[in-house]
Amino acid sequence: MSPNPFSLEGQCALVTGANVGLGQAIAVALAQAGADIASVSRRRADDTGQLVRAEGRRFHGVEADLGGGAKPEEIVAEAERALGRVDILVNNAGIIRRADAVDFTEEDWDAVIDVNLKAAFFLSQAAGKRMIARGRGKIINVASMLSFQGGVRVASYTASKSGMAGLTRLLANEWAAKGVNVNAIAPGYMTTDNTSALRADRKRNAEILGRIPAGRWGEPSDLGGAAVFLASRAADYVHGAILPVDGGWLAR
Repeated sequence: MSPNPFSLEGQCALVTGANVGLGQAIAVALAQAGADIASVSRRRADDTGQLVRAEGRRFHGVEADLGGGAKPEEIVAEAERALGRVDILVNNAGIIRRADAVDFTEEDWDAVIDVNLKAAFFLSQAAGKRMIARGRGKIINVASMLSFQGGVRVASYTASKSGMAGLTRLLANEWAAKGVNVNAIAPGYMTTDNTSALRADRKRNAEILGRIPAGRWGEPSDLGGAAVFLASRAADYVHGAILPVDGGWLAR
């Protein structure tokens, strides 16, 4: 075992939504720290695979639609067949739908909850069973500023991310004594596809930047250090935490 408590050498990580954006940045950061990577996404994650292999790590892509009938048990089993085991699970995959609450459709509600919350729970369950049997494992959920705040026009997204915070604490309560750490990262306003509409709106963009003490939108790479920390031995006594990576947004 490496004497460096932040090293992930010899570990294997399963990262959902790792083909682009935050998930890709997290996967690359974990690879840079020494982990082999399995990616879960609806589309091929060839770019992520190239970046991971460039770090000298193994990569396996699992193509699955987490909102369309994908079976979490089969996803975890495939990752373990490819890489040997899953030591780290990152529940990053997420979608968003925008509409006023009075107009919000059941279809948009279900689509977001299925991907953002339901899939995260059952992937955690599938990976958690194996981690508990081995007496060790790390689960990192990707929460949101809307795990703390209400937001507007994103009813199902707010519900899913508030649920993700609760789920993080619940699993930590049940699994901490069994050697499994369950924590979350709460990204602030990041330059991803989910925020493209906000950044394109000059008034809303200025309002958001005006509240961020750091004075800029976050980049996906800004999440890398937090992910490596929570995945590493350095965080062995961290359970049920929700770590904001938000440029100071919540402190304002």
